Amino acid sequence: MEKIKIGIIICDRYRTCAGGKCFRALQNKEGAFEMYKDKDVELAAYTTCGGCPGGNIEYAPEEMKKNGVTHVHFATGFLVGYPPCPYMEHFEKFIPGKYGMKVILGTHPIPQKYFTTHSKLNSWKGDFIEKAIRLTLADEKTRLKYD
Repeated sequence: MEKIKIGIIICDRYRTCAGGKCFRALQNKEGAFEMYKDKDVELAAYTTCGGCPGGNIEYAPEEMKKNGVTHVHFATGFLVGYPPCPYMEHFEKFIPGKYGMKVILGTHPIPQKYFTTHSKLNSWKGDFIEKAIRLTLADEKTRLKYD
């Protein structure tokens, strides 16, 4: 079975997050991690973006790559925060362009409480954000498990 080393970057506004939802989703291969359903996955790195505008994005992937990371996941917090991270589209281009690593937007399924709020606020409108939430937009039963 193919082994993939991943790194997770979390939004700095959640810097005290212990990663429980991300780690549970990785273990269960839910949300964006469903793409690894038939693969052996190792979490090899976990860090924050460094705060707006994401200064750590310039350097953290280099360290990750040295440790064998090939796939960088931006945590679901980038998508569900208020407002969603305005720099994601840039990060999604920068990391593959500079480091040749694959970028995936999202980790665990979007919790129902965030889905409800963003639906009411219409903050997930537009081509980029609609594409960005696709891998983490689970059914309501799954979203409720991540509340």
